[in-house]
Amino acid sequence: MNRVELLAPAGDLEKLKIAVEYGADAVYFGGEMFSLRAGAGNMTIDEMKEGTEYAHSRGVRCHLALNVYAHNEDILPLQEYLKEIKDIPVDAYIVSDPAVMQLLREEIPEAEIHLSTQANMTNYITANYWRDQGVKRLVLARELTLDEIREIRQKLPEDTELEAFVHGAMCISYSGRCLLSNFMTGRDANRGECAHPCRYKYRLEEEKRPGEYWPVDEDDRGTYIFNSKDLCMLEHLPELIEAGISSLKIEGRMKSIFYIAHVIKAYRTALDAYYSDPAGYRYDPAWATEMCKASHRDFTTGFYFRKPTAEDQEYLTSSYIREYSFTGLVRSYDPETKIAVVEQRNKMDIGDMIEVFGPEGEAFTQKLDYMTDEEGNPVDSAPHPQQILRIKMAQPVAEMYMLRKEK
Repeated sequence: MNRVELLAPAGDLEKLKIAVEYGADAVYFGGEMFSLRAGAGNMTIDEMKEGTEYAHSRGVRCHLALNVYAHNEDILPLQEYLKEIKDIPVDAYIVSDPAVMQLLREEIPEAEIHLSTQANMTNYITANYWRDQGVKRLVLARELTLDEIREIRQKLPEDTELEAFVHGAMCISYSGRCLLSNFMTGRDANRGECAHPCRYKYRLEEEKRPGEYWPVDEDDRGTYIFNSKDLCMLEHLPELIEAGISSLKIEGRMKSIFYIAHVIKAYRTALDAYYSDPAGYRYDPAWATEMCKASHRDFTTGFYFRKPTAEDQEYLTSSYIREYSFTGLVRSYDPETKIAVVEQRNKMDIGDMIEVFGPEGEAFTQKLDYMTDEEGNPVDSAPHPQQILRIKMAQPVAEMYMLRKEK
């Protein structure tokens, strides 16, 4: 059986490693230029080299985002940048602009090209056009239904792959092609600098009554009229696979390692359960419960089953739901002493009940009853960011396991 790919965001080198360890089949990341996520950490050339080596050694593919829409002043810097990265063993390049595609082919003729969702690919004729241009994979517009995806799949050659977003933030603008950010803040979303104005508060002003602001809903705090719920298709993996999608993409290059670990593990667990017994597969709500211990918004299935309605918007707040805090990241573990070296990420105190989870198995809960500083001196509290601690664990752990605490 051809297994669908689980594709994870990697906003920086640490996130790449977490995504790999928590079950991604492939990761996508940007360099310091031309990747449409200027606010993400992104990677230097040396970090991309280290990241691809790390991922490849574990059988994970690497996709580099070059999906900026280039302006004239970008062309020469892009040509120089391609010369600098040409020897990094990237498996695929994510591109939206035909000019970038042409320059990429000139500098790296063997490059595997994936069409970015920014290119708004919404029908089978366009799909075949890009296939004829040598594009190996098409990242579908978020606005497509499953029925439309099935038809596109049926009218494409088998060797052309389809990739679709299945989890993460939704954009108010068509496939992320937003002008609001540029208009309101001068930050161009199509060049990687989106200010996320869809998450701002808004009120209504009538043209002939300047200065009189009317709430669009019943309270006096304004309303988030552009604010979509987040996409989540965890419950619908069989439908996505049966529609012919080759790669399931998680949004979130700017999200934390805590978020990436939870989301990737949930989808990995569900996919493994499906492939172990497709005919007998049953969705387990516990997967979503565990996933939602990372910060999240309420969820929607987007356009997959129907046109979104008011039920798919969140009008009261743009805040995340945060019920747990990320308290520590395991750096090493000694099975003899059962002591883990932990890097603190949020305050924790002796007596706290903490939950510990990792790439394998289920999370466990323990009372924090033994904690020292790096030199072995007992401490009652760990308030300092990235403080190195030594904590006794109730069960074996490993590097990159995480500690969390219910708020």
